[in-house]
Amino acid sequence: MLRAAVGLADDGGIESLSMRKLGQALGVEAMSLYNHVANKDDLLDGMVDLVWSEIELPSSGGDWRTAMRASAISAYDVLRRHPWACGLAMSRPSILPARLRYMEAILGGLRQAGFTPGLAFHAYHALDSHVIGFTLWAIGHSIPAGDDLADLAESFLREIAAEHPFIAEHVEQHLAGFGREGEGEFAFVLDLILDGLERARAA
Repeated sequence: MLRAAVGLADDGGIESLSMRKLGQALGVEAMSLYNHVANKDDLLDGMVDLVWSEIELPSSGGDWRTAMRASAISAYDVLRRHPWACGLAMSRPSILPARLRYMEAILGGLRQAGFTPGLAFHAYHALDSHVIGFTLWAIGHSIPAGDDLADLAESFLREIAAEHPFIAEHVEQHLAGFGREGEGEFAFVLDLILDGLERARAA
């Protein structure tokens, strides 16, 4: 049931999800769903928890930086696949089991790598805010493809180029796909964070 609900939210957005639509997708009456969840909030919690359980937890016993990097990229990929989940997770009143496992694994990995409690505190928040913040930024700034996108961009550039040459340059980079090569902008900033954390840990 939860996977079906996640699929509906992925296809139409979380706002489009209803118990009636979920019942139709499963071939059952909507009221029968309440045998499995208490209410829609219970359903939403289950969906968020299911999505968070897809994230690769950092492995233990190896290089801390490699483990944290792989987990952060996994989290970003998962949350981009389910674009409704990031904002919903931040709005839920409780921290769900899969999120708790993720937090414990990150904090535990940092402490086992020699981070002091204080530095682990800051490192966790730096990594988590990058994953959550960059995901929300990327989702909010996604530009739908369309035949007239190039014409709109050209018109916009003509209007701003004279007075705002650096913004025009930046827009042209976006249009050319700059920042999407290799592992992309998310990994670029992630590596800056990890480099800084390694220096702090070593000190």
